[in-house]
Amino acid sequence: MRGVSLALVSMLFAQLGLASSVGLIDDLGPAGAAWVRLCWAGLIVLALVRPRLTRFTRAGLLSTVLLGVVTAGITMTFMGAVARLPLGTASSLEFLGPLGVAVWRGGRTAKLWALVAGGGVVLLTSPWRGDIDPVGVAFALAAGLCWAAYILLTQRVGDQVPGLAGIAVSLPVAALVATVVAAPAAAPELTWPLILTALGVAVLLPVVPFLLEFVALRHLDTAAFGILMALEPVYALVIGVLVLGQRPGWSAAAGVACVVAAGIGAARAARRPAPVESIVADPVPAGVAG
Repeated sequence: MRGVSLALVSMLFAQLGLASSVGLIDDLGPAGAAWVRLCWAGLIVLALVRPRLTRFTRAGLLSTVLLGVVTAGITMTFMGAVARLPLGTASSLEFLGPLGVAVWRGGRTAKLWALVAGGGVVLLTSPWRGDIDPVGVAFALAAGLCWAAYILLTQRVGDQVPGLAGIAVSLPVAALVATVVAAPAAAPELTWPLILTALGVAVLLPVVPFLLEFVALRHLDTAAFGILMALEPVYALVIGVLVLGQRPGWSAAAGVACVVAAGIGAARAARRPAPVESIVADPVPAGVAG
């Protein structure tokens, strides 16, 4: 039960962090909000872990740098989605990325769940109404693709780099990438209150969720964790209602339910060849991604 509890609490922190980012988006724009969050997260993790690059192999360092680039991609694209879509809708569309990984690794049963997820996407986007922001949908789907790449790269980094050193390097790399993309436009808008707010948001996401998930994965197998991760869109829907005052219609709620059901079904059907220790950083996405 300890692992389950830690995973559930980590998802709560992640979604609260995303909800708290809305104010930063209003002041700095989606890319700017992602930038300041990643900068603080990178500094915090560097201070806590203090990785030594001399312990990295060339392959491990390359994988870690690529992971950082993808982490920046998740964070910035998902912020773009949250700025245009309800949190539950954006999270459900983003979750199609890890769901795709589970379907790809699974057998015929897992692939059948992809049809359920497809139905959920149709319900979420409600194309017959024509009132959903297509740019927001594109950002959410791009975040999903980055999340899928993040999972695969995280597994590789976990195999090549011991302990927390991989995430302690990848997050600063993500901060550097976000700085190149977002700093020229967002830096002039920075104030000390915004900088301090970003520090608090970075603690909520990704620092605390990552640490909780790291411990949780010591007590859970990957199938159990994958099933729990499928609850992320539900958390997003609930936090969107309670914190942001977003009121989903019946079709959006049904779409989230379909995506969650597909995620649970695909996670149960999938088989991962690598050991648990190789994905200690898998979850962020939702954590870092968001």
